[in-house]
Amino acid sequence: MENTVLKIGLAGCGHLGRIHCKLISALTAENTSLEFAGVFDINKASAEEIAALYGVQSFASIEELLSSVNTLVIVTPTTTHFEIACAAIKKGINVFIEKPVTSSLHQAEQLIELARKHPVKIQVGHVERFNPALTALEKFEMKPMFIESHRLSQFNPRGTDVSVIQDLMIHDIDIILHLAGSPVEKIDANGVAVISDEIDIANARLKLKNGCVANLTASRISLKKMRKMRIFQNNAYISVDFLNNKSEIFRLTAKDSPDDGMSFPISDEKKIVYSEAKADSPESANPIRSELSSFFTSIQSDTPVKVTLESGKEAVEVADKIIEIIKETQKQNTSK
Repeated sequence: MENTVLKIGLAGCGHLGRIHCKLISALTAENTSLEFAGVFDINKASAEEIAALYGVQSFASIEELLSSVNTLVIVTPTTTHFEIACAAIKKGINVFIEKPVTSSLHQAEQLIELARKHPVKIQVGHVERFNPALTALEKFEMKPMFIESHRLSQFNPRGTDVSVIQDLMIHDIDIILHLAGSPVEKIDANGVAVISDEIDIANARLKLKNGCVANLTASRISLKKMRKMRIFQNNAYISVDFLNNKSEIFRLTAKDSPDDGMSFPISDEKKIVYSEAKADSPESANPIRSELSSFFTSIQSDTPVKVTLESGKEAVEVADKIIEIIKETQKQNTSK
């Protein structure tokens, strides 16, 4: 769609949808090839409020919205992603779908089959892929052998329609699959519903086919926020702080090798080099803005999206297996 004006619509004017609206409005104000056409939400008052705030149209139905755009951003509840995305793809509309891409693996597989029949761009909103703490590592050779992640949040009723695995842990599942570049071979997991009817805290241990092992913990009943990942590989240890948009890298190198960071010797032949990577501009420090901008650019330049539908499917598949294992364990414990 090179040189084509993108007429962008947004479905879902909840908490996250409002953030997307603000950023879409900012991006369209800076780029004449982008147009913010309007919004839809089943809550008509919310849609009208957002439409008035950003000077766009509030559509009465999703069908009306789809008839007026060529690009759609879906920020509705996960249970509605599949139906809306299918309708958009069939109309030849480019689609950005918030994570998790669908409620089930079967739905994700159906979307992939549908996308093969329609030449549109589809990107999944795994926003941490655009976090400068992670993008700063792209210049390093990543061959992780052990990964440990902690994603903890204070309780918020928003998002409790799904488990903490689908709500929070799926971010780290996606990142681990991306960094390791290998499918999962074995999963051990446990979790419990504490406040909501869904799993609120969970731990999973993933063994990947290439030998990498990942230990993931996610909780939405913690006293403070934490979004950290520790990556161990030959000759390197990397600490990633997604909350503060920075990473710390410790690399083992030859003592006489050049370095542009702080270093200290550990033997006559080796030294440890320390460096810090973080956002270098306010724009790069906003991962949601970055992912939207990247999606729009991929459409206009006809280049691959950064987070594919297949990646979204793989994350859903692992999340589903973790939930299945936890529920099976709970069933066995209850029957004892």
